[in-house]
Amino acid sequence: MLDEDTPFHSGELAAQERAGVRGLAKRVAPFIRDHMPDQHRTFFQAQPFLVAASGDEHGRVWATIIEGADGFIDSPDSRTLTLATMIDPKDPLSEAILAGTDIGVVGIELATRRRNRFSGKTRPTKDGIAIDIHQTFGNCPKYINEREWWRTDTTMTNEAVVSAQLSSQQIKHISAADTLFIGSGRQDANGAPSNGYDASHRGGEPGFVRVVGPKRLRIPDYTGNNFFNTIGNLLEDPRVGLLFVDFTTGGMLHMTGRATVEWDPEEACDPSILRVIEIEVDTVIDRPAALSLRWSAEPAAMTKLTVIDKVVEAEDITSFHLAPANGETATPFLAGQHLPLALDIPGHNARVRRTYSLSGSIANPHYRISVKREAGGVGSNFLHNEVHAGDVIEAKLPAGDFVLPDDDKPLVLVSAGVGQTPMLAMLHEALAGENDRPLWYVHGARNGRTHAFGREVSQLIAANPSFSRQIFLSAPGSTDHLGQTFDVEGRITAADLLALKAGTDALYMICGPLDFMTGLKNGLEAAGVPNDQIKYETFGA
Repeated sequence: MLDEDTPFHSGELAAQERAGVRGLAKRVAPFIRDHMPDQHRTFFQAQPFLVAASGDEHGRVWATIIEGADGFIDSPDSRTLTLATMIDPKDPLSEAILAGTDIGVVGIELATRRRNRFSGKTRPTKDGIAIDIHQTFGNCPKYINEREWWRTDTTMTNEAVVSAQLSSQQIKHISAADTLFIGSGRQDANGAPSNGYDASHRGGEPGFVRVVGPKRLRIPDYTGNNFFNTIGNLLEDPRVGLLFVDFTTGGMLHMTGRATVEWDPEEACDPSILRVIEIEVDTVIDRPAALSLRWSAEPAAMTKLTVIDKVVEAEDITSFHLAPANGETATPFLAGQHLPLALDIPGHNARVRRTYSLSGSIANPHYRISVKREAGGVGSNFLHNEVHAGDVIEAKLPAGDFVLPDDDKPLVLVSAGVGQTPMLAMLHEALAGENDRPLWYVHGARNGRTHAFGREVSQLIAANPSFSRQIFLSAPGSTDHLGQTFDVEGRITAADLLALKAGTDALYMICGPLDFMTGLKNGLEAAGVPNDQIKYETFGA
C-alpha cells in the first residue's frame, strides 16, 4: 500500500500499476515539490511563452499559449509567478484565467529541449495575472523537436473560427505536425495538491498523430517519465484539450473533447508505441496568426564532426572522439554539458536526435562523448554498430546547465553507471583549476566489466593526492580485487557520502538512475544538507 504522502492521485497510481511501474510514487516523491527551486524560477523567467491548460465556464478543457514581451514572467518568491501580459479575449481560456482558476502549465524551450511543469491557481493583478503554485517538477526532454523562436509585429486581429469538427485543411495541418500540447484535469473532495489541471507536451515524427476522421484523433503514448499525469487524469475525468501550433504563422488550433486510453492498441506493432489516447472532438477553435512568436524548423546550423577515434571503455560503453570536419578547434563547452547529435539512420525518414554528455576535458581541442548501448536504443545501437573512425556526423553546439558552480566549496561528485560521463568532465575541470577546493569522486558500477574510465580516474587522482576517490562495485567479479580495482563492495548510500565528512557547506553533484538519485537525495536532506547544495541530473526515464 502507498501511504498518504504520495504526490500522485488515484488515477495516476492506477495508471502506474497498469503500466508495471508500481512503487514509482515513493521513489520520485522528492522531485515533486510545492515550490520552485531557484533553477526552475530562473528557467521560467527566461521564457517568452508558457503553455497552459484549464477549464472554461462550461467545464470544457482547453490548452493554450500565454505569451508576452521579453521579461514578462517574474518570480517574486518560490511559490509564485507573475505574468505581465494581456490574454486575448478570443482565447478559449481568457475569462477563466483572468477571473481566477486552477491551471496547469508547462514551460518549454524548443531550442534546448528543457522543460518544467507546475500546477496552481491564477488570480488577477494590476499588470496581468499571478499564479500561486501547488505542485512543480522537472521533466524529461524526450520527443521534443527543437526550434528557435523570434517575434513578428502581428496585430492579432484575425477572427477565431469555431466548428464542431475538423476541416480538411486542419486535418492536413495535424497530419504533418510533430508537436502537440494536451490539457487534462481532475478534482476530488480532499483538496489534494494533485487537484487541478496539467499541461503536457507530446511529440514525435511528423504525422505521429493519426487522424481517423473529422472528429477522431489517435495520439501514441511513448516511454516517458512514468508519472502518468495526463493518462492518470483521463482515467478519472475524460475531458481533454488539445493545442496544435503553426510554428511558421503563429496560428493556434484548439480543440476540446473526450479521451479514452487504449492499453493494447492496434498500433502496438510499433514497439515504441506503448499506449494510445483516442480523442473524440467536440469543438474546434482555429485562431490564425494568434501569436507574435514564430519558430524555425531547424533551430541552429549543424556542425559536421569527424570521428577521429572510437574507444571501448567498458561493457556496452564506448567513447567517440569528435573533431570539426573543417579542421578547426571544437567550440568550447562547460563541464557537465551535453552534445546534441542529429543522426541519419537508414530506415528513418527524419533525423534521429539524441544528446550525450561530453565526458572529456574542456581543455581538449576535440569533443568526447561516451555512449551506453541501450537495449532497443535506436541512437546508441547505431553509434555502436555503424559509426567508426573516419565517419562524419552532425551536431549542434554543446548545451545544458548541469555544470559546476563558480565557487570554491568542497565538491562531491557522485555517479552510477553511465551517469559518470558528465562527472568525469567535471573532475577534469576541477583538477585543472587553480583553487585547492576539497574534492571527492565517488562512482558505482556493477563490476569491473561495466566500470568505465577506471584507469583515467586513477591517473587523475594520483596526480592530485589531496583529492579522494571511492569506487563501489555492487557485484564484483572474480577479477575484481578489493583495495586494488575498487574500494567498497555494495551500492553507494547517503551514509557513505556523509562518512566522507565533506562538511556542511559541501556541494553534491549527482548523476545516475532515478532510484539511485532519490535515495541519496533523501538521505542527504534528512542529515541536514540543504536542498540547494544537491544538484542532480538523471539518466533514463
